Amino acid sequence: MKKILFCEKVYSRWIILSIDQMIVSVSFVLSLIILEKGNYRDVFDHHELRYLLLYQVISVLAFVMMRIHTGIIRYSSVEDIFRVFKAVMLTGCLFIIASYTLLKPYFDFDSQRFLSTLVINFFISASVLIALRISVKQLFHYLKDLQIVGKEVLLIYGVDRSSLLIKQGLDAASEKNFEVLGFVDDHADLVHKHLEQKRVYGSWRIPELKKKHGVEKMIVMEDCKDIEGRKLAIEKCMECGIRVISVPASNHWLKGKLKLSQLPDLKIEDLLQREPIHMDGSNVIAGLCGKRVLVTGAAGSIGSEIIRQILKCHPEQLILCDQAESPLHEMQLEIEDHFPDSSCKFMIINIQNYGRLKHMFDTCRPEVIFHAAALKHVPMMEHNPSEAILTNVLGTKNMADLALEYQVEKFIMISTDKAVKPTNVMGASKRIAEMYIQSLQNYQAEHLHKTRFITTRFGNVLGSNGSVVPRFRAQIEIGGPVTVTDPEVTRYFMTIPEAVQLVLEASVMGNGGEIYIFDMGEPVKILDLAINMIKLAGFLPYTDIKICFVGLRPGEKLYEELLNKTEKVIPTYHEKIKISSVIDYPYEYIARKINELLALSQLNDNQQTVRKMQEMIPEYVSSNADYQGIGVLKESGTTLFNVRVEPEI
Repeated sequence: MKKILFCEKVYSRWIILSIDQMIVSVSFVLSLIILEKGNYRDVFDHHELRYLLLYQVISVLAFVMMRIHTGIIRYSSVEDIFRVFKAVMLTGCLFIIASYTLLKPYFDFDSQRFLSTLVINFFISASVLIALRISVKQLFHYLKDLQIVGKEVLLIYGVDRSSLLIKQGLDAASEKNFEVLGFVDDHADLVHKHLEQKRVYGSWRIPELKKKHGVEKMIVMEDCKDIEGRKLAIEKCMECGIRVISVPASNHWLKGKLKLSQLPDLKIEDLLQREPIHMDGSNVIAGLCGKRVLVTGAAGSIGSEIIRQILKCHPEQLILCDQAESPLHEMQLEIEDHFPDSSCKFMIINIQNYGRLKHMFDTCRPEVIFHAAALKHVPMMEHNPSEAILTNVLGTKNMADLALEYQVEKFIMISTDKAVKPTNVMGASKRIAEMYIQSLQNYQAEHLHKTRFITTRFGNVLGSNGSVVPRFRAQIEIGGPVTVTDPEVTRYFMTIPEAVQLVLEASVMGNGGEIYIFDMGEPVKILDLAINMIKLAGFLPYTDIKICFVGLRPGEKLYEELLNKTEKVIPTYHEKIKISSVIDYPYEYIARKINELLALSQLNDNQQTVRKMQEMIPEYVSSNADYQGIGVLKESGTTLFNVRVEPEI
């Protein structure tokens, strides 16, 4: 019996139909015997057999028509049980009609006895058919559970339809090496109730459940509505070392079923100490619909998300520019799969190459530009300042000059909080790019050009390439240690979708010359981030997973700022977006300084290059020991190389 029930093979539907009809026949005969008060001899006369034969034929037709035999018994649901009720009832109704039309005119017919038989038969046959399905289902899962040793004990957060779907999805999972202990919810009218034979516990009982039942994981739905309750339950899990895993919405389940491999650890951004930022987006759609939009750095973390959100605005054409071949190819495949009707052009171009960029502008004629291409890794740029200058400064200058020449409507540059009081080459190079963009806004206004130059500035983006979160996760997966630079280091964090939503909104509201900064909430301690990630993985910080402090890397500082002390903030119509009022520099001055900086960068003299950057940005004080103590380069009036400094209009 165990082998028959536990076998993964699904048996023929005709076998199921035969078993069902055997039950129906026996229940009909039993109903007649009950009416005859146990006198079974009268039941088997030729008149009663005619009724039985007719009932059997009608039952087969009704069960086939209702497709009762096609269900897999071990996975029977409430809907299947209801269908059995309807099939038995339909059989009875059809039998009444057939009996009165086919049998009564020719044979003796006791209507009262006949109806009593049908009523008794309905309850007997329906009860046995349903009991069979429930028993087989329970026995199948019981025998299957006996095969599993060392099952994980799980909790499910929430008591709603989504939670019920999780429970049912887990029950149907083929790799069932777990046991669902119950549900977690703090609503007073739900605690101590039961859902699918599983108890509902308050979140305050999580430590007790961990100790008593060895709970190892709690599952939450990604689209859970009770944010505060979920956060409280997660904190309880973190306190007692229970892992929290996130389940995608049911419409994302593979082939309609939940797989344990689909249950990733809870995203750390869900624990940011602020509410997620949500934008209306209607202004963005109106501003980009029907436009030719160019995105540089299109294959990067920010650039690719900009692409995804712009495609929803139905631009006339989208030009994707990047020098990374493989990531750009992956982006092309993604767009072909999810936006097959979009008009996109994929350009492999290094933004340092002015000639290639000019050819792209000639052929594509963009109307809006999102400039996300940059070299951004702080330690790497400390050792390669010339490349930082060539990409972040010269590349931005090339793009901006061509935007002016080709009368682009808007040019939006993606900057960073590291450009504020920079202590590293990367931040300083981005600040110089900001200065050039702003000076160009004033220059082109004087020459009656229409391009609006806009800068957006935000902090660290969770999940982006090089982000600390993937680094910590990889270290936790191999058992540690987790490396933190300094116990006091803090950073502002945003999610990728949040950052891009704000960039797109700023692009619509910008009139030119602004530096937009985003309200990112309170800065987060990197140490706290590491501790929370270790707890979410089900480990104890410093015990199961060590945390090592390795010291600040060259160019890094303890905390980042979104504003210089000399900068003032101007509010906008959106509470999360502000405008920084910074000092504007004359175009001629900035262009000349950039010319000198580019000439020095081509000499590959790191000391001289950094010295020139410090001259251009007085607040730039390098935290890299290699560059500390160097004096500021005095102007000599000598041009080392003939580098183009004027926009080609």
